[in-house]
Amino acid sequence: MSDEYYDIEIVRSRRRSKAIEIKPDGRIIVRVPLLTTNASARRFAEQHSEWIDKHMAKVQAAAQAPVDRLSEAQLKELVKQAKKVIPERVAYYAPLIGVDYGRITIRNQHTRWGSCSAKGNLNFNCLLMLTPPEVIDSVVVHELCHRLEMNHSKAFYSHIYRVFPEYKRWDKWLKTNGNAIMRRMTG
Repeated sequence: MSDEYYDIEIVRSRRRSKAIEIKPDGRIIVRVPLLTTNASARRFAEQHSEWIDKHMAKVQAAAQAPVDRLSEAQLKELVKQAKKVIPERVAYYAPLIGVDYGRITIRNQHTRWGSCSAKGNLNFNCLLMLTPPEVIDSVVVHELCHRLEMNHSKAFYSHIYRVFPEYKRWDKWLKTNGNAIMRRMTG
């Protein structure tokens, strides 16, 4: 934000803190509590302008990097691998967490690594097969813990760390490397 002006999108929710998120397409999302004014949200973004500049530079560099796009045959093979590996990992972690689950679906998703429905159905991205096994486990544990807490509260993360103490390390790996992997599908 130092040399150029960035548009920001302000998202209000029932959160207690403020946060900034930079999307792979370069959008800047400022997440704030419900009663936060636009001026306060913009000041928060300005106070974190160095962080925004640093991360925007990474997003712009990633957008210009050449992409080794996956073929249809490669995607089908990833789906095949995921249909074997991911249900095994879900079956391993579910009893450790103390939850049951419904259907497991493997997809070629463009923006998500996994999701959990209120009915307990789990969706996972086939691109997880391009990540280290610990990343797969971190996503599986994350989604299974939503069977206990359908939010991202402290209680939710306490369930994750109880079962998978290395979660933070592998979640960071995915945040650092995930966009490049996703771009292999979207080009």
